[in-house]
Amino acid sequence: MKAALFIPCYVDAMYPEVGVGVVRTLRNLGVDIVYPEGQTCCGQPAFNSGFFEESRSVAKHFMDVFEKEREKEGFDYIVCPSGSCATMASHYYPFIFKDLPDERERSEELGHKVREFSDFLVNVLGVGDVGAKMSGKAVFHTGCHQRRELGILNEPRELLESVGGLELLEWENEELCCGFGGTFSVKMPEVSTAMADEKIDALEKSGADTLVSCDSSCLMHLAGRMKRRQTGTRVMHLAEVLDPGNPVNGKVG
Repeated sequence: MKAALFIPCYVDAMYPEVGVGVVRTLRNLGVDIVYPEGQTCCGQPAFNSGFFEESRSVAKHFMDVFEKEREKEGFDYIVCPSGSCATMASHYYPFIFKDLPDERERSEELGHKVREFSDFLVNVLGVGDVGAKMSGKAVFHTGCHQRRELGILNEPRELLESVGGLELLEWENEELCCGFGGTFSVKMPEVSTAMADEKIDALEKSGADTLVSCDSSCLMHLAGRMKRRQTGTRVMHLAEVLDPGNPVNGKVG
């Protein structure tokens, strides 16, 4: 099995340990990893802000880079540690190219290869237990795109439930948005903060010492708010929990 790594902007710029965790986890499972170095943003910020022509330009570059790498390396899948960015490349590219038949066909073909990290582990590799160990009590937050567009709900939980020493707890209003929403948190900061507080209140009631998600953007938003509220809950991406090299390398809110 060979997979190309698609790294979101937040991971590249702020949370590189998440990308490292993905690589070490996949290599430990025998997956050959290639990294197309020309990749940039998937175009989601421009798309969400209504700049469709700009998002098409970025998407074309994304497709060019990964198609060239596929011709060179012959990878089977594109793995992304973000439900949000995986959704953009797999679901929204065909929409933004709907009036451009050639680009739409390219986007659909490439989009079928894009898989979110936990989806790839469970549904492609058939692995629900990677042998990770970590003590503590955790809750899992499902990002909105992962929930509503990809429908990846059980896969992260299956992986977390198999982590030795970790107790996965249920918590109130798990299905609610964290309030980030990319540009939404900038345009509507008061509403965004109130939504984050609602999630953090539920987190504190749960008794968990660790918050886990598959999206670094959600974790960044909640960790920032927790810091201001002086809440000392550990914040970790799923890839950090599963990382065979350093499974407890988490951010503290």
